[in-house]
Amino acid sequence: MRYIIIGAGAIGGAIGGRLHDSGHDVVLVARGRHHDTLRDRGLRLRTPDGDLELSVPVAGRPEDVGLRPDDVLVLAVKTQDSGAALDAWAHRPVEGGGTAARRLPLICAQNGVENERLALRRFQRVYGMCVWLPATHVEPGEVTVPCGPYAGALTLGRFPSGQDDVVRRMGADLEKSGFLAPVVDHVMRWKYAKLVTNLGNAVNALCGPGAGPEAKALAERAREEGAAVLDAAGTDRASAGELSELVAGKVEMRPVAGVQHGRGSSWQSLARGSGTIESDFLNGEIVLLGRLHGIATPVNEALREAANEAARAHRPPGSMTGAELGARVDAFR
Repeated sequence: MRYIIIGAGAIGGAIGGRLHDSGHDVVLVARGRHHDTLRDRGLRLRTPDGDLELSVPVAGRPEDVGLRPDDVLVLAVKTQDSGAALDAWAHRPVEGGGTAARRLPLICAQNGVENERLALRRFQRVYGMCVWLPATHVEPGEVTVPCGPYAGALTLGRFPSGQDDVVRRMGADLEKSGFLAPVVDHVMRWKYAKLVTNLGNAVNALCGPGAGPEAKALAERAREEGAAVLDAAGTDRASAGELSELVAGKVEMRPVAGVQHGRGSSWQSLARGSGTIESDFLNGEIVLLGRLHGIATPVNEALREAANEAARAHRPPGSMTGAELGARVDAFR
């Protein structure tokens, strides 16, 4: 199988880089300065065991990739960019006839729970990947993966449920590339569990890592509110014990020279000045479910609103104190 990594940022770059380094056929798809640096200098994958300089094939557009019947598309863009990416790839021709939407499997290697639904509107074979991989991408051409002995945990399954030979083979390829990659029948219960942990991403972005007790308390309030909404909605999700058992002693944070840990995916969006942030599909998912089930979600609504304002205004991460953000949440109506 050849892996086409659509969005070679923190997650896509880490997965694609590791697969390439272990001998698998990979194409990274990136844009702008990141694409140009990957093309001219290759991918610098920083790890606790040292830096890898990888000459991975790179493309800037779907038109630059001649699709083959053995390709697997790995969608690793942020959810706010999923619709455009899916539309761009769905109707690309595949060697031998047909389109990507009809012939190729597509893996959603993303936070949140909306991507698989978006993909299934366009692609016949869709798979979910629950990503436990604290990678960082801020500088063009560079991705940091600060974990060991495994680089991360990537739980896989077909959407809406089940498994098949494609996902089992991908799991085996990822295991050989330094990831935990269990294949499960109900991948979305793992992604809903991850969603709860991601509800603090906006706090991390707005206040910065290590912002103090007010910020930590606010993130915990967002998670508690989210868990209550998911319970009311009857949403099945993996337990904290299952999550701990999956990664304990296997995926542990380790130092990488010159790299600060704890900079989440939303923090990275603000740091890169991308102008958008994924909070609509993290905190916003809880807001949506709360409205559907008649439950107030002031914490997640306020965090979603504040994160979007910061992204649109191109404010840097850490532009608010925990006390300032907490006062905004408490005043939300």
